[in-house]
Amino acid sequence: MSSHAPLDGKVAIVTGSGRGLGLAYAQELARQGAAVVVNDVDDATAAEAVASIEAEGGRAVAVVAPVGSTETAKQLVQTAVDTFGRLDILVTNAGVLRDTVLWKMTDDDFDTVINVHLRGTFTCVREAATYMRENQIPGRIICIGSPTGQRGNFGQTNYAAAKAGIVGMVRTWALELKKAGITANAVIPVAATAMTATVPYFAAAVEADEKGEPMPAFFRHDLGFGTSDDVAGLIAYLASDAAAGVTGQAIGIGGDRLQVWSHPEAVATAYHDGGWSYDDLASGFADAAGDLQTVGEKFPPLPEELQRPAATA
Repeated sequence: MSSHAPLDGKVAIVTGSGRGLGLAYAQELARQGAAVVVNDVDDATAAEAVASIEAEGGRAVAVVAPVGSTETAKQLVQTAVDTFGRLDILVTNAGVLRDTVLWKMTDDDFDTVINVHLRGTFTCVREAATYMRENQIPGRIICIGSPTGQRGNFGQTNYAAAKAGIVGMVRTWALELKKAGITANAVIPVAATAMTATVPYFAAAVEADEKGEPMPAFFRHDLGFGTSDDVAGLIAYLASDAAAGVTGQAIGIGGDRLQVWSHPEAVATAYHDGGWSYDDLASGFADAAGDLQTVGEKFPPLPEELQRPAATA
């Protein structure tokens, strides 16, 4: 690694970094000079991730533990400090899926996803931010959101709640940590992952990625859909001193596209003297509200040459 890399001398934790997007984040942070604490629930997967970073000349160590509990959060921070002497960057990426429609979702389906994504983000950020404040380190908190948390998605009540909650916490942390010089941002990635690999709409893109070929421009440009490596550059940038003025933001990235998501704002405002009774709303709501907001993501039709037959059971 270059001694002049932008993250030289810094130490990062990346939860859920044994494979996929998390691994791409950890590898890119290491390429930019950071020492990295890798986290996964599987020993072999974590060891392979560490080896991939060391093979490129980077420094890494693994913590094998499920994210969610305060104990794991403390272990991650303590490992960073004990192994590399400090902590500057936290990327909360760990997550699980338990997809099903509302009327079939069990308590365990809901609690498992909330515990890893939402509570795990909270416990890890609380531990990291406490260390950074006590040691006067102007650290970087980067939390991974999802388009599902921004717009909703069929069959993902638990995941949508967790990812929306993460963005809400990030906005709050940006306010609370500003005086300490610690930034907090959410990244909204759109990339080929194990989840998108099962969606027929993305089949041509995933097929190209698996072959090591460039994804078609329709996916990269029109949809902002790309590879894990396409997301990793933003993670490294937000972790750097160059992004010291960026905080409290939800930033989308994928393929060739970069987006800054708006904070929720009122899109229509109307007043009625004496307040709004049922009768007032029944007769006047449509005019007062205007065009209602859409939910879910709307994808344009796939070009014919990119269409693939749906898999059959």
